[in-house]
Amino acid sequence: MKTAFVGKGGSGKTTLSSLFVRHLAATGVPVIAIDADINQHLGAALGLDEAEAAALPAMGDRLPLIKDYLRGTNPRIASAETMIKTTPPGEGSRLLRVSEDNPVYDACARPVELDGGTVRLMVTGPFTDADLGVACYHSKTGAVELCLNHLVDGRDEYVVVDMTAGSDSFASGMFTRFDMTFLVAEPTRKGVSVYRQYKEYARDYGVELKVVGNKVQGQDDLDFLRAEVGDDLLVTVGHSDWVRAMEKGRPPRFDSLEDTNLRALDVLRTAADSAYERRDRERYTRQMVHFHLKNAQSWGNERTGADLAAQVDPGFVLGESLTASV
Repeated sequence: MKTAFVGKGGSGKTTLSSLFVRHLAATGVPVIAIDADINQHLGAALGLDEAEAAALPAMGDRLPLIKDYLRGTNPRIASAETMIKTTPPGEGSRLLRVSEDNPVYDACARPVELDGGTVRLMVTGPFTDADLGVACYHSKTGAVELCLNHLVDGRDEYVVVDMTAGSDSFASGMFTRFDMTFLVAEPTRKGVSVYRQYKEYARDYGVELKVVGNKVQGQDDLDFLRAEVGDDLLVTVGHSDWVRAMEKGRPPRFDSLEDTNLRALDVLRTAADSAYERRDRERYTRQMVHFHLKNAQSWGNERTGADLAAQVDPGFVLGESLTASV
């Protein structure tokens, strides 16, 4: 299941995504955690110290390797250099699977030991001074989008992505790559403003969106969120001494997380799992192609010197029954 956590900066989306990753890992299921936020904090939220987090390999720095591997023997892609972030897979492409070993994971993923299990952590890499004036930071997340386009995941396999804050999540088609999107909202006017933006943008794409109310302190906060987001409100989370200890770098064992918050995480997993039955693989592939053609026309053809529309394999549908090219 591919899940995303979105919300305004400071809403707690990284904290909640890290708690969800820990919750899944504690049950022993395979998990890939991806930090796609340009402000890289997921590693620290999963318990890495500053040096360990800084040493994580940036996906954006390994984009040539990623492209070369995923291209495989796809005859529609003339070279890895003509691949862009939205290039869809086709016959001959190499696909990624959650539990396998492959050169992309070798280069970009690192194991993180958590209570009860190990997860693979991947990061886009931070926005650096070298990028100022010469690159749009959204290009950093292109490696994530390309990998998601080529990733096949099944039931009880999880990919958890901590997305860029605010409406910047819509800078590419990556917002359509998920089975379930959890929008973390505080019980304030600013807290629900991103929800309204996201709801409006996602409306035409069939994005499954559920709101997680964070920092909810009482009935008045709960009533406010219910009035503002209606049936999209899935669950709320309140104060956590466990999270406070984690933010100080001294997290206790995960099984000591407050019962109410553990139950909230159970609700998130149930919601994500339920989306599996509603998967529309043809729509998923169609949306992938839609954004690729859009990018090809607006900038990709000019930048690569190729007709990127020719990369689309009209008979290809990304699904679990596909066998990866070797």
